[in-house]
Amino acid sequence: MEDGNQTGHQNASFNPIGPIRCIVKLGGAAITCKNDLETINEENLKGVSSHLRQSMLTPSAEAKILGMDWSKRTGESEISCRIDDFRDQPSLGSIGFIVVHGAGSFGHFQASESGVHKGGLDQPIVKAGFVATRISVTKLNLEIVRALAREGIPSVGLSPFSCGWSTCKRNISLADLSAVTRAIDSGFVPVMHGDAVLDESLGCTILSGDVIIRHLAEHFMPEYVVFLTDVLGVYDRPPSESNAILLREIAVREDGNWSVVKPTIENVQVDITVAAHDTTGGMKTKISEAAVIAKLGIDVYIVKAGTSHSLRALSGELRSNIPDDWLGTVIRFSK
Repeated sequence: MEDGNQTGHQNASFNPIGPIRCIVKLGGAAITCKNDLETINEENLKGVSSHLRQSMLTPSAEAKILGMDWSKRTGESEISCRIDDFRDQPSLGSIGFIVVHGAGSFGHFQASESGVHKGGLDQPIVKAGFVATRISVTKLNLEIVRALAREGIPSVGLSPFSCGWSTCKRNISLADLSAVTRAIDSGFVPVMHGDAVLDESLGCTILSGDVIIRHLAEHFMPEYVVFLTDVLGVYDRPPSESNAILLREIAVREDGNWSVVKPTIENVQVDITVAAHDTTGGMKTKISEAAVIAKLGIDVYIVKAGTSHSLRALSGELRSNIPDDWLGTVIRFSK
């Protein structure tokens, strides 16, 4: 889910034991079939989960993948989920990742049809839509946690609403990070998501996963941030158009404005459209939040999920140098 903009204060914050390597945003369009109500793109989610495992866990830890989803499930898995396999396993230690996911075909329909993002909890349709939206997004959150757990990633789902996050005029006003910090300190990977939250002014609204990413980045200061999307990166126009150009590098200045560094394009005008059912701002929100993160001195990579390019970004390979054969968009601060 997406919406809500500027950062606010955080409550009951704690400093994690180890540094955060990476905060990852799983784009809703990359892990769900966005035009099919509440439908997960199983192939993409499995590929993304595998890449996250390869990026998070050390080679010795991933020699044998031990799944952590011991619940009843349909189908067979090549990954062992036998409880006895864990009895003599060494500790994984600190992993240093936080995952945030969008909603895709989960939650957006409920939110847009009922007007949850506009507020007005005194209206029965908005209150019902608030409940329906949270049922939908938490359903997706559980499935993503299960997908990561099947890859041996010790993931735990954390909802902003349940953690006490709230907004005022769609801006974050309260963001208790204690649950996130304690999860990290205990060796878990927190998996958060865009959510319907209470708003002091409007009654309620939708808090964007992209806004959550930026707020987490400001507090935890990760080494880098990766946005996994359904396209190669940021284009100068909708990528469906034949003459669309992939913007390889975007520089963010001190005043917050940004410009395209690579490729060199004269008078570039970025034309980004937002789907009618998207209550979150789509790529526009993503770029604006990424620019705020980049100003902190944190490189942001926007890249297509499930590709070799996304694996290289997740693994931290791009931090020292962006190779010519890497396809994606890097957004970084330019002094």
